[in-house]
Amino acid sequence: MTGPADTKGAAPAARPLFDAGFCEPGRRKLILVAAILASSMGFIDGTVTAIAMPDIRAALGASLADAQWIHNAYMVTISALILAGGALGDKFGLARTFSLGIGLFMAMSAICALAPTTQTLILARFAQGAGAALMVPGSLAIISRAYPRAKRGRAIALWASASAITTAMGPIVGGLALSFGGDEVWRWIFAINLPLGALALVLVRRGVARDNGKPDRPVDGAGAALATLALGLLAWAMISAEGGFDTRSLSYAGLGVLAFIAFLVQERRAPAPIMPLSLFSRSRVFTIANLVTFLLYFCLSAVLFYLPMLLIAGWGMTEIIAASAWAPMSLLIFLFAGRAGRLADRIGPGPLMTSGAALIGLAYGWLAVAIIGRDFLTDVLAPMTLMGLGMALVVAPLSAAVMKSVADDQTGIASGVNNAISRSAGLVAVAAIGPIAAGRYGLAGGPETYGAKSPAPDHVAAMTTAFSDLAWIFAGLALLAALASAIGLRPAMLQDR
Repeated sequence: MTGPADTKGAAPAARPLFDAGFCEPGRRKLILVAAILASSMGFIDGTVTAIAMPDIRAALGASLADAQWIHNAYMVTISALILAGGALGDKFGLARTFSLGIGLFMAMSAICALAPTTQTLILARFAQGAGAALMVPGSLAIISRAYPRAKRGRAIALWASASAITTAMGPIVGGLALSFGGDEVWRWIFAINLPLGALALVLVRRGVARDNGKPDRPVDGAGAALATLALGLLAWAMISAEGGFDTRSLSYAGLGVLAFIAFLVQERRAPAPIMPLSLFSRSRVFTIANLVTFLLYFCLSAVLFYLPMLLIAGWGMTEIIAASAWAPMSLLIFLFAGRAGRLADRIGPGPLMTSGAALIGLAYGWLAVAIIGRDFLTDVLAPMTLMGLGMALVVAPLSAAVMKSVADDQTGIASGVNNAISRSAGLVAVAAIGPIAAGRYGLAGGPETYGAKSPAPDHVAAMTTAFSDLAWIFAGLALLAALASAIGLRPAMLQDR
């Protein structure tokens, strides 16, 4: 049962959200637009990169392991550092930190756009993720700082709606460009961040009147460094195990586990930890909700990464058609997530999360069976629509479960932890599924590597069979999430937290 917050291992007291001197009332809309632009850049980057990955691999001669690192380099730093971003904003000034994140994200986007080699792109993606870790949480925090409570709800609703629309449209617009552009059009996916980021910086500069920091605010730098090291080493171990675990990959795994243990020790001892462990030890509901988050976003991220490779590099479909596989999910979340959230307020989040996760599991099982037929409409789009309906039932109740499982003064850090776990799930998914995809592809008689563009005989059949095997894994994990929700989020447990 969640009790009063301890001083040890708890987040420091938060400063007041609204600061009347931060922004003049007439300039608040400038801050809102800047926040929408920044969050959209951070969200779109992952989805559009997945659609562009076959072209990136072809242009740079990247292997499957290289492709995993192009994705995971970004995810390592944003997953590990996103919780530290809020503390840095309080310490050095929210607008300064937010602007620094945008500037770093822009600079690294330019290097990504010009990258001559896979190694250059991967290194730039590491730093780009660090910029996003300052930019993404700052986008919501800067709205809260600029808008008083009476007007903040509408501003946040506009930010959430606009960010959802731009995030959903990102893969569609990117898919159009990739479908009708040349071989190097993928570079513009990164280059587009430059004008968007520049506009956001101008708006912040014009909108912010006063940006006072709190120099005495502690920052858990050691925790952030250990989290980055642990995630990086564990990802390295899984990606390097494509041909099976050997001495090198096992060494990386062992070092990663040691770094993770050191991270847990640091978080228990730190006066202002980036991830207070007391949130988990005091609330079973918080623990279950984050377990469900990890399982569902593991599956979602893996499908987002590996399905476009099959559709584009294997089946030879255009990028816009491949991107359209995600359109039903975006539309259904837009239409029904709010209603699911209101229903969760009346009956509790457990039934909706259980039902949604079960639908997602059924959808992945349907995908595993049907995809062998290689018909996009009936074998891909139909099960992906069912998956989207399941996600629409889950997303808002999941957030409600996280928020209701902790004390009111801990909701901010609880939301941040849940965000970090969802991103870490994506990182682990792409790294862990890679060796499985490669192995199943080989067992199916594949002559190349999974996700490569190749006219070789049996290549398409081997990729399709491999993805079918992966989809069965996702079905099992989603059904496990449904079981965890059914058992762990019963009304009695929610009342007891």
